[in-house]
Amino acid sequence: MEFIPLDTNQDAKWKKRYRAASIAWSKLASNNPAHGLVCTNKDGIYQLYGWEVASGALTQLTSQPAGVVAGAISADGEYVYYHRDQQGNELGHFVRVPFAGGEAEDMTPDMAPYASYFIDESHDGHVTGFLTASAQGFEIFVIKDGQAPWRIAQYKQLTFGPTLSYGGEIAVVDTAEYSGTLDTCLVAFDTVNGLEIARLSDGDKVKHNFGPFSPIARDMRILATTNISGYDRPLIWNPRTGERHDLAIDEIPGEVTGWAWSLDAQHILLGQIYQATYQVYSYDIAAQKATKLNHPSGVLGGYAGNAYYVSEKEIYTTWQDSVHPSRVIALDASTGAQTRTVLEAGDVPAGRKWKSVTFKSENGADIQGWLVTPEGDGPFPTILETHGGPTAVMSEFYSPNSQTWVDHGFAYFTINYHGSTTFGKDFEKSIWGKLGHLEVDDMAGACRWLVDNGIAQSDGILVTGWSYGGYLTLQSMGTRPELWAGGMAGIAIADWALMYEDQAETLRGYQRALFGGTPAETPEATRSSSPITYADKIRAPILVIQGSNDTRCPARQMRAYEDKMKSLGKDIQIEWFDAGHGSRAQEQSIHHQELMLRFAYNVLG
Repeated sequence: MEFIPLDTNQDAKWKKRYRAASIAWSKLASNNPAHGLVCTNKDGIYQLYGWEVASGALTQLTSQPAGVVAGAISADGEYVYYHRDQQGNELGHFVRVPFAGGEAEDMTPDMAPYASYFIDESHDGHVTGFLTASAQGFEIFVIKDGQAPWRIAQYKQLTFGPTLSYGGEIAVVDTAEYSGTLDTCLVAFDTVNGLEIARLSDGDKVKHNFGPFSPIARDMRILATTNISGYDRPLIWNPRTGERHDLAIDEIPGEVTGWAWSLDAQHILLGQIYQATYQVYSYDIAAQKATKLNHPSGVLGGYAGNAYYVSEKEIYTTWQDSVHPSRVIALDASTGAQTRTVLEAGDVPAGRKWKSVTFKSENGADIQGWLVTPEGDGPFPTILETHGGPTAVMSEFYSPNSQTWVDHGFAYFTINYHGSTTFGKDFEKSIWGKLGHLEVDDMAGACRWLVDNGIAQSDGILVTGWSYGGYLTLQSMGTRPELWAGGMAGIAIADWALMYEDQAETLRGYQRALFGGTPAETPEATRSSSPITYADKIRAPILVIQGSNDTRCPARQMRAYEDKMKSLGKDIQIEWFDAGHGSRAQEQSIHHQELMLRFAYNVLG
């Protein structure tokens, strides 16, 4: 087969795609909207920046070697909070740094290092709430007016939150404590006495997630979702009174969540994801009517749903599509029309748009995916990609790696396999307790569809993915070895049992929820879902790129996989990098992409 020569020049088009600045998300201080917080990689790696909204000026506030991708801004806009860890290992303490820059202050100096992914401050700034995960389980703490942290709740099972009411009187979490799976209920606590106020549940097989509280003082309503209908649907709940209002949006299909309240709490911004495509609506609470907004097509808000009202007439949101990096734009709150670009992204060479397609899995299900091909007629050497998660969805995100493969003459196909979100509760739950089987059926169906439609060369399909996608790369290479010319797995899972022993408690809770118990409690499911079980079946070469400080997919389980593969005489090479779960630096991502390009060229001759 003939290839476009590998372009290794420093100013290569594909490298420019990786070096383009992207805005991951933005937030405004609730009581000082002149100050905001932005996460961007404009200086080479994702860090947090203080944002002077009027001028657009950004001041870098973090300089973690592995980057920072999560944080919060205080209500008065004077401080920024983030979880500071060691080289991306996700174990550390919450700190706060002044908005103008300066030394970080440890908020929990007397605590042992912990994992965490959530911190929130009440709208009035008097209460801060955060979660820690450690050997003690999932613990919820509040800090009132600078006092010492006070634990108000503790759970053994996976828990998220807390989010706080306007004055911090109520803290709400969603927890799997009562289901033992990924199905969660909402629990509300009084932050004065630490007592549970109320619990919202539609049954232990239904998932609930919290959204934001009303931005009005003494208004105790909170946005939330329930998937009792089969899809996430929005509701308004008042934990104090028990009043619940399910939004009247039966005409809107798919998953719908409440992203934000208007400043007067009369409207709600709704985000719909249907067949992996985004649409935003404005919902009039009094009239119980949703109005579709005519915004640009693509991904708005990203994974976290970061869209919000800045006035009664204007909305800010991030926006991107498959050929444009994420930037912050302003929308007319009534029509959704884009009025301006608030924070620019970097310039990139022209790319090729993704196309949404549907194909049949080997198990008979309809599977959605995104396809992009180079110019000319196929069949092409082809990259089949699977996203991380599994509780995630691949939408039309800006993807430098997809465009890089196309630049070099490859077709690229990324699929939303069984277990992906936004395709309904049954689809998402179908893999629970038996990971790595239905998903591989979907991957096999994708290969057949690509070949049957003249897109892929039957002997030229390489499989790739990162995190859970890296896991599926290894799992599919062992269980369906005849499909692949090679595999490229990033920060992957090879042995669920060893992984459980070493990973952070946040991910242990997630793993227990997916399998229905610990590896000791689910030995057969753990064995059949682990790629190391099938190492002897692998035929094609494998490249693994793994973080040495990763606490999500720890190093020891991958070293065990490497040892077994080598003992069997299999072709495996591993590139270790000094960070945690993933590469956030542009230059490191370029290095990893070049490794994969060289691997693919060598494998395909």
